Amino acid sequence: MEYLLNEQVKQLQISGIRQFFNMVRDYEDVVSLTIGQPDFQTPERVKSAAITSIEENKTAYTMNAGIPELRQAIAEDVEKYGLHYDADSEIIVTVGASEAIDISLRTILSPGDEVLLPSPVYPGYEPLIKMAGASPVHVDIAPYDFVLTKDAIESHITDRTKAVIMPYPSNPTGVSPSFGQLEEIARFMQNKEMFVIADEIYSELVYKNPHTSLASFLGLKDKVVVINGVSKSFSMTGFRIGYVLAPDWMRQHMLKVHQYNVSCASSVSQHAALEALKNNQTEIERMRATYEKRRAFVLEKLKDIGLSFVEPDGAFYVFIQFPSAKSTFETAVGLVEKSGIALVPGSAFSEGGEGYMRLSYAYDLPTLEKGLERLRHYVEHHL
Repeated sequence: MEYLLNEQVKQLQISGIRQFFNMVRDYEDVVSLTIGQPDFQTPERVKSAAITSIEENKTAYTMNAGIPELRQAIAEDVEKYGLHYDADSEIIVTVGASEAIDISLRTILSPGDEVLLPSPVYPGYEPLIKMAGASPVHVDIAPYDFVLTKDAIESHITDRTKAVIMPYPSNPTGVSPSFGQLEEIARFMQNKEMFVIADEIYSELVYKNPHTSLASFLGLKDKVVVINGVSKSFSMTGFRIGYVLAPDWMRQHMLKVHQYNVSCASSVSQHAALEALKNNQTEIERMRATYEKRRAFVLEKLKDIGLSFVEPDGAFYVFIQFPSAKSTFETAVGLVEKSGIALVPGSAFSEGGEGYMRLSYAYDLPTLEKGLERLRHYVEHHL
């Protein structure tokens, strides 16, 4: 009976990140620097807000778009990026940023459309594009210092291009476009009949320059859909609260997709997220400062080991170049088997990641130090 199933779904593969992470669990004494899961505990006041919401019986369905107080808090929070969205008509609270991406793509795309993706890229976009009947077009961004620039976009546009994915700060590279590069894209997009999906889930975790949203440029609000959430910035991944920002005329159609998909995000999680967004800068800055120290530690160690890498300015990843005659996946297996260190093979992030490994520094310093010493062992004895 399997032949009766949806062919698009049958052809999908489990994320290469998860495949490798699950494989590593079968080995003993392995230092895994693979998953982008913050190692901080959810702030106590956020946990208390979740508990209180249960005790106060705030456990029923909410409005499809989310509780008004949370949408208002989101609207106020994103003003720091120069974004102005109406809480009642331009914001939807979603089940994580993943659902926000899904409803955005399903609202925008029709069969036969094309979507431009930077390569390498987080593997969660391509399956959603395909399930919407559209085609992903991978743009090799290595020649552009791993940034999807105006020139890279322009050289891949066809009459079928409907949208561009701009996921910055980037997973897996940690890189972001400069203000000037975003300005070029904004000017270029002014007269183009296409959309941009700006996935900004790591916007709070930047270390050099302040985060700039493409939607903040004059005249682009109708063309840019902004994705964000509280998972990474507040270590709330399991609460599954994201959000989408879009103009009213688009958002009303997204809301239909969201309604028939999940009805609403968890009421308890919404109240926890509301607490997170109140007076949040102290918690965010504490975590961001810790990641910045880890980043400096990891980059210094990698230089000492003699490995080249894409220098990150955001998120909590480093994309390391691995000179090897073997495939990146085979090299990653060798790292585990010979030196007890697990990194995600770059091929998990599309063909553009071949020859690289992603290291996550969302781990404490002792774990990072132990892992990097094992990486040194591999480089010195097996490369």
